[in-house]
Amino acid sequence: MEPLVVVAGPTGSGKSDLAVRLATVFRGEIVNCDSVQVYRYFDIGSAKIPAADRCGISHHLLDIASPNEVFTAGDYARLARAALREIRGRGRLPIVVGGTGFYLRALLEGLFEGPARDEGMRARLAHRERRRPGSLHRLLRRWDPDAAQRIHANDVNKVIRAVEVILTSRRPVSQMHRTGRKRLEGFRALQLGLNPPREELYRRLDTRSRRLFESGLIEEARRILALGFEETVKPFESLGYAQALRVIRGEIGLEAAVAETQLRTRQYAKRQWTWFRRQASLEWVDGFGSDEAVREWAENRVRDFLYADIFRAHAG
Repeated sequence: MEPLVVVAGPTGSGKSDLAVRLATVFRGEIVNCDSVQVYRYFDIGSAKIPAADRCGISHHLLDIASPNEVFTAGDYARLARAALREIRGRGRLPIVVGGTGFYLRALLEGLFEGPARDEGMRARLAHRERRRPGSLHRLLRRWDPDAAQRIHANDVNKVIRAVEVILTSRRPVSQMHRTGRKRLEGFRALQLGLNPPREELYRRLDTRSRRLFESGLIEEARRILALGFEETVKPFESLGYAQALRVIRGEIGLEAAVAETQLRTRQYAKRQWTWFRRQASLEWVDGFGSDEAVREWAENRVRDFLYADIFRAHAG
């Protein structure tokens, strides 16, 4: 079994900093696991690590999709698994880093082979949701409580897909998830989770949200629009970009956009904590990825993990 390291946790917890450090120490290469960073041009708002800060470490699955492409968790799992095999083929350690829990689950546990998309049904469901917000999630709670607990009511796209699958297959989507997955084969994973102090994280997220706008987030959004992409493309729904569009449309001012981004980012971090806390295989460490004590703990943990492979090989 080949070794694989995962660095997960809420946004702003220092995952990229820690991943670069581990990659430097253990001859690793980094595989992005962020659903916005896969898109080209969306740099500032996604906190995409600049090339100058990558310390010469190879990064994979950044800037691989056009903003108007449909890029799914299944697409991510397929490409990420290929990247893992290539990295190990070079004798290097793959390090998966990011906060998109659904992508990570797709990579490690696989996705069920659901029914094909029914665009007519999806349009009708979307129309119903616009007329009666929250109605689809209420249906999901009735038909599949497990799926309703896992999918947030505000994540309309996932709610629509879950209801569509149930109506098409006549089976609970959570049941299909349990029985139809193909787990990642040939790798064993050490999964590390960053758990910074909540109030300090929120303070840093507030500061970071303001810096996004000071660093040119609105101008970046205008450049993307000028390239011919519509406001309706998927990455424009993400934090910061949605608020930047509202400024561009004249719906809110700059300060209101900053305040809304700060609030939404704190809420998103809380949801990430909730998601990752359900993953029993994560080993948690208190602190930020930039903390020296956290870095030392992570290095020692990865070293033990890799040495275990060596001991097994000798024992065999």
